[in-house]
Amino acid sequence: MKISELAQASKVPAKTIRYYESIGLLASASRAENGYRCYNPHDVATLVFIRRCRELNIPIDVIKQLVDVQHNPDASCATVDNLIAEQLAKVRQTQIELRQLEQTLANLVSSCRSEIIQDCYILQSLKSAEKTESMVSAVK
Repeated sequence: MKISELAQASKVPAKTIRYYESIGLLASASRAENGYRCYNPHDVATLVFIRRCRELNIPIDVIKQLVDVQHNPDASCATVDNLIAEQLAKVRQTQIELRQLEQTLANLVSSCRSEIIQDCYILQSLKSAEKTESMVSAVK
C-alpha cells in the first residue's frame, strides 16, 4: 500500500509517518520502481500502536523501547511494566503541578480589587521576579 493508504488506515498523517521512518520508529518502507514507498498490514498495526501510545502522551524514546521489546515475544513483561509505571508516575506528577497551577490562577483571579490597570495586582504579580503563588498567598 502507498503512504496515503497507510495514513488513512492508521489515522496517522503521511508527514508523521515519514518522520517516524526517519527516526527509526517505523521500519523504512521498501520502494516501488516509481520510488513510492510500499507498506504492508504490519506497518498499519505498528502505526496504530504508536498512535495509541502518543495518545497516552508516552514519549517517542519510550515508544521505541515498547516497539523493540515486541521483537522478542518470549521475553519478560518487566520492561513494559516499568515503562508504563514510569509514565503513570509522570502523569500523576503533572496532575499535582496542574492542581497547583489551578490554585495559583484562582488566587490571582480573586486577588485584584482594582478598577484600573495601573493598580492591577494581577499584572503587578506577574511582573514581579518572585513566584506569583507566594505573592498571592501573602495578600490573603
